[in-house]
Amino acid sequence: MYILKHLMRKVVQISNYVLFIASFLLVIFSSMFIMLLEKQTFPTFFDGFWWVMTTVTTVGYGDLYPVTVAGRWLALFLYVFGIGLIGIVIGKIIDGLAIYRKKREEGDIVYKGKGHYIIIGWSQKAKFAIKEMIATNYEIDIVLIDQLEKAPILDQNIFYIKGNASEKAPLEKANIQEAKSVLVFSDDSISEGQLADGKTLLIASTIESMAPEVHTIVEVMEESHIKNFKYMNIDEFIISNETISSLFVRSAFRNGMSSIFGQLLRRSHGDDLYHVPSKQSWATYRDAFNELIEKGATLVADRDQLNINRMLDQPIPNEAELYVICDKVTYQSILKGN
Repeated sequence: MYILKHLMRKVVQISNYVLFIASFLLVIFSSMFIMLLEKQTFPTFFDGFWWVMTTVTTVGYGDLYPVTVAGRWLALFLYVFGIGLIGIVIGKIIDGLAIYRKKREEGDIVYKGKGHYIIIGWSQKAKFAIKEMIATNYEIDIVLIDQLEKAPILDQNIFYIKGNASEKAPLEKANIQEAKSVLVFSDDSISEGQLADGKTLLIASTIESMAPEVHTIVEVMEESHIKNFKYMNIDEFIISNETISSLFVRSAFRNGMSSIFGQLLRRSHGDDLYHVPSKQSWATYRDAFNELIEKGATLVADRDQLNINRMLDQPIPNEAELYVICDKVTYQSILKGN
């Protein structure tokens, strides 16, 4: 027992790669040997494989068992060494899963996927953003970067990386070069708008230096700071304070205005704003407008141009990005008909 205990301690220290290869070879060769030693009891390789697996995993159904001396010696060998080796391998796998989960919770991972979305800065706004993104497309991967001790949210397709986003290391771990879009939220813990925008600008400059081709959206607290972000070639800006204030004022002067904006901003109910691909049969905006209106969708914009009703007879450019207002069922019908 002392020798066996000492041997198992040495086995545990062997690299995982060697352990997995050794376990695989043990199972395969044992299956072949038992088939050769007892052809009547184990006529096929699968019969031998079945018996070896039930033996080393201690299941032991008893439907197949060796009857010769040589076969029983092989069984004894599997009882002593095979069960111990497979037990160590299973333990390694369980430990690996536990370590991976712990690393995910602590944000100590490297994301290697492509076409994902990166959210920088955890807040209530970021939480709602993730919820909305998953509701829009539940198959996307989202990588959250912040300096929290533990991941605020973990799901199958939500990953957390701990670090300061103004430094390159966390962005490299998030594989920012392969990301589809980056959303930078303002730090809610900073009450001064100028300081908050300064931190956001520092993060944005790091992003643009590493991945200038990635679509970047930042939350800006004060509109006067937008010129600084434009200098960094940031793609889009969300002016937090002005947007909320404007919505309050519009709702005060016209009842129900907030409900209209709410429908367009959330996918939880009512009509929504959707992007539709352009068709070759649409020569002008009028062609697209008439066909879409018949299907129950209203063409309202081409990129940031909201004056579609005043440019109906103009040709649709190749780079057009058309947006309609409709419900989800109508949108899916339009995509199928495309």
